[in-house]
Amino acid sequence: MLQSADAGQIQSWLEQINTFSATPGEGTTRMPFSAEDLGARRYVKGEMEKLGLVVTEDAAGNIFGTLPGSQPELAPVWTGSHLDTVIHGGMFDGICGVVGGLEAVRLIRAAGIVLRRSLSVVVYTNEEGTQFGSGCLGSRALAGLVSLADTKEFLSLDGVSLYDTLSGLGYDLNKWDELPKKTGDVFASVELHIEQSGRLEQNQKAIGIVRAICATLYWEITVHGKQSHAGGTSMDERQDAYMAACEMALALEKINKASKSAYTTATVGRVAVYPNASNVIPGKVVFTVDVRDAEYDTKQQLVAEFRGEIDRIAERRGVVVELNELENDRPVSCDKAIMDIIEDSARRLDIPYLHTFSGAFHDSMFVAAFAPAAMIFVPSKNGISHSPAEWTDFAQIADGVNVLASTLVSLCNQV
Repeated sequence: MLQSADAGQIQSWLEQINTFSATPGEGTTRMPFSAEDLGARRYVKGEMEKLGLVVTEDAAGNIFGTLPGSQPELAPVWTGSHLDTVIHGGMFDGICGVVGGLEAVRLIRAAGIVLRRSLSVVVYTNEEGTQFGSGCLGSRALAGLVSLADTKEFLSLDGVSLYDTLSGLGYDLNKWDELPKKTGDVFASVELHIEQSGRLEQNQKAIGIVRAICATLYWEITVHGKQSHAGGTSMDERQDAYMAACEMALALEKINKASKSAYTTATVGRVAVYPNASNVIPGKVVFTVDVRDAEYDTKQQLVAEFRGEIDRIAERRGVVVELNELENDRPVSCDKAIMDIIEDSARRLDIPYLHTFSGAFHDSMFVAAFAPAAMIFVPSKNGISHSPAEWTDFAQIADGVNVLASTLVSLCNQV
């Protein structure tokens, strides 16, 4: 029988990993393959070995700590998350899922449970996308969505390619073609993660069973207007790039709020105004659009409606718009059978739960391309994430690990 997860052990692992940060005292910054990230990776691999796991890495730098099953010929079960962070982020996002996987393994081994299927705790490479221009690179590679040629195009903030980074660290890129998994290679995957919103806290629930993971459409839009004098140009004569961009942003908000989707968001997160002077009408504005939706069709419908509004605003205001689509992934519905096991585990453990959506994307979204996948959320204090204020009580993580461990045992013993 599984014991209860040890909140103290969880705290110890999280705090030790958090010492590997480029910005101590100013949140956690651990860029992929930085000195801090390499230190955290060495530490986690060492802790995996202490738990008796067989540690391997693939050509993309994904780490696998595997507890062999009694029937290792069967497809394995995966759990885990990532170690990299945003700049000045928190100590829980991603790391909670890695530590949760380690604690689940510890509980299984302490109980003397023999698993039929092997169980791997996975650390995925570059989930956040703070380096190399794209997120979830490790899990994308496993899904066959990143070619070796692509690695030469993904550049770090210092202009070093992912290819050169991996090669310089000794990864065997001749094995890149061995990365993609096919359906059946992995029996199931369950990722524990902090919620990154406030729904669990607001509803006083300990566990979130994720129904779907929203996928991102990411655009960079450039609006070209006419730069001129702020006082000398009348309001009727203007081709103001900034005012046009503002109207587009408000149109996006209005369209998003009217959507019939089960869950959708729209954000203008970065705006650059040129020439950015107080007495000059802006001649150019570059801004980003981030649209996320639990359903692909409603996302595409929203985007088409927004594109129509952009064209109408541009014509009316006399500006020219360039639109660059950088990303448009498909949302993923979590596997119903795994969700049922998670729910059953929570009920048996008398841990209150609710069904929810993930507005943030996760590695599980790409793992789902080749394996049944699901996610378990634990609360985020005040709904804050990607911030030094990010916090989840260690006892709350322990509740999540209890549900995770029970779920993993059930999955690993299915034939």
